Amino acid sequence: MNRTVTALVLLSLIAPAALAAKAPKYFVDPAKLPFNDVPGISSERSWGVLNGAGYRIEVPDDWNGSLVLWAHGYRGTGLELIVDNHPLRTFLIANGYAWAASSYGKNGYDALGAAKDTHTLRSRFIEQFGMPSRIYVTGASLGGHVTALMAERWPSSYSGAVSACGAIGDAENFDFYLDFNVAAQTLSGIDQSFPFAADYLTATVPATKAALGPAFPFVLNASGTQLAGLTELRSGGVRPLFDQGWLYWNGVAGDFLFGLGKDALGFNAAVENADVTYQFDVDPALSPAEVMFNGTVQRISSNPTVRRKITPTTGNLGIPMLTLATLGDLFVPFVNQQIYAERVAARGKSDLLVQRAMRDFGHCTFTPSELISSFVDLVEWVNTDVAPAGDDVLDVAGVADPSFGCEFTDQSSPRLWDSPGLGFLTPEACPAP
Repeated sequence: MNRTVTALVLLSLIAPAALAAKAPKYFVDPAKLPFNDVPGISSERSWGVLNGAGYRIEVPDDWNGSLVLWAHGYRGTGLELIVDNHPLRTFLIANGYAWAASSYGKNGYDALGAAKDTHTLRSRFIEQFGMPSRIYVTGASLGGHVTALMAERWPSSYSGAVSACGAIGDAENFDFYLDFNVAAQTLSGIDQSFPFAADYLTATVPATKAALGPAFPFVLNASGTQLAGLTELRSGGVRPLFDQGWLYWNGVAGDFLFGLGKDALGFNAAVENADVTYQFDVDPALSPAEVMFNGTVQRISSNPTVRRKITPTTGNLGIPMLTLATLGDLFVPFVNQQIYAERVAARGKSDLLVQRAMRDFGHCTFTPSELISSFVDLVEWVNTDVAPAGDDVLDVAGVADPSFGCEFTDQSSPRLWDSPGLGFLTPEACPAP
């Protein structure tokens, strides 16, 4: 055997093994796919694995002909793929709706891949149960991003969508993590360069917090106050519940935002701030302190290839979509709603978008009542072609009003601040109706 042939034989043996070693081996545990019926409601349930993704389907005996797809949130980077039931399962089945949910074919943050897997599940449902009269897409967090992509890419396949707490500003959501961390470094004077070293959380962050106030984030000095102001403006502007969100995400939740700066869900190379003008307050004129800060803060340019992996939304809606967000969420902050509203307006599709703000500071901490009323309003919108009421997320003065978010917030159910020990985060009550 000559050397060329020998080399080819060896390559054929080595290459598959090398590729297998690099590719994550995601798996579905078949034993976890079966699920019981809702007590008192008879239905046909189906489950299995489709193109490597686990799925569940449920169709009530008195099916009304409509299907509701569910897109779940971010599940980390583990190898096991998990399917969960629709959070409104009982309501849906009791009211005649079928639902279906996919695990997606892989974990991590791959909104387009998850959208394709969920779209493929639509086809599986049709194969088994026939063509629905209406198909709705619903999702939260990563699934909210997935929902927006599906509403934009395959409008002829769906009737309406509810996108909850999603990173629908796509890469700009991750830019916010960069904003917070490089600003904290500059304002504290610690000034470690991004990307941060391995000991960022254990060594740099404690020193950074100490330099920003005697009890960060609860008691701040002048530099800490500037960081809080910058964070508010970069996350959606002056608005109710930001103060509670600041304390929750930087105090109760530990070093959460600092941790996102270190990892950014694997997208550190995707973030950028080269063209950002930072401000500490709402005065459009830059103060001497703001001028100095903008001249000294570290500037980052993204890797375009990596940035495109955070699949962008376009705003080119083809079906009615209702979006939900909590005002004090700093994991997927309110600015995502504003970015998306601007993209939709630029496409001339604002008549297909209704947005609602809820007065909470948790991530996706909506009450069942808020989720149900949003879905019911979407269905009514689709059936009557009359859009329901929403909040104007681009009205700066309206968003800053102390009562903003009151209209669509369920004020009768327990909220995150009702948890033991979190009463100090209780916001100002909404005016009596």
